[in-house]
Amino acid sequence: MYMTPWVLITGGGLRLGREFCLAFARAGWNVACHYRHSADAATATCTELRALGVQAVALQADLADRQALPGLLDAFTAATATLPTALLNSASTFEPDSAQDFHQDWAKVDHQLHTNTLAPLALASEWAHRLAQTPLQGNHSPVAIHVLDQKVHNLNPDYFSYTLSKLALERAVALQAQALAPVLRVVGISPGLMYPSGPQSDANYQNAARVNLLRRPLEAADVARSGVFLAENPAITGCTLNVDNGQHLVPLARDVMFLAGDAPAT
Repeated sequence: MYMTPWVLITGGGLRLGREFCLAFARAGWNVACHYRHSADAATATCTELRALGVQAVALQADLADRQALPGLLDAFTAATATLPTALLNSASTFEPDSAQDFHQDWAKVDHQLHTNTLAPLALASEWAHRLAQTPLQGNHSPVAIHVLDQKVHNLNPDYFSYTLSKLALERAVALQAQALAPVLRVVGISPGLMYPSGPQSDANYQNAARVNLLRRPLEAADVARSGVFLAENPAITGCTLNVDNGQHLVPLARDVMFLAGDAPAT
């Protein structure tokens, strides 16, 4: 018996997370949209999803709180009466620091490492444990999709703790795929620059968005569709897909925002 699959998307109310929600809904998936503080955005996203003819629920959790992670899966099951077929870890924290000063604010470092690395891995691990006890009904191939960053393939020292957190997650894709098979697949997506961030002006963003092989801004919807592709192709596990207009093949000594025109002060 076919059952419409559910995807749980962390950070689903805003920016790329919202695009992932829309892409999965357009592909016929039911969507659980996780949020931390953006309740209004998550609710609005769910309204858009239901208008596309699928079921949608908004679930709150602070991914920096270790005790909240099992509770997020509990809330998912309570709302949907099942487990996810896909878990897409899109939520992340992006805060500036450097190798010279990151030791001065351990709270910032810990927050980024926990939110960006440990929480996605822990959610996938907890979910795999539950799937092993209660397999999904129907012909599904469960998959955890970790959203990375082209920076992990194109190193520069800016945003030091953030980069470390994504590097660790990228290395863990293959490790977790080996460890959690055959219960679920584990894959990564490495997108490029899609939105202004931090101190970027619009002019700086417009310049930076073209620093890639294709010399054009990356569309978030294109990145989001790649998530659906990975979820629906049962032969892919243990690898990362670069979806960045070739940005990772344009090496820079610093983060692109600091080298594009109208760059912010450092």
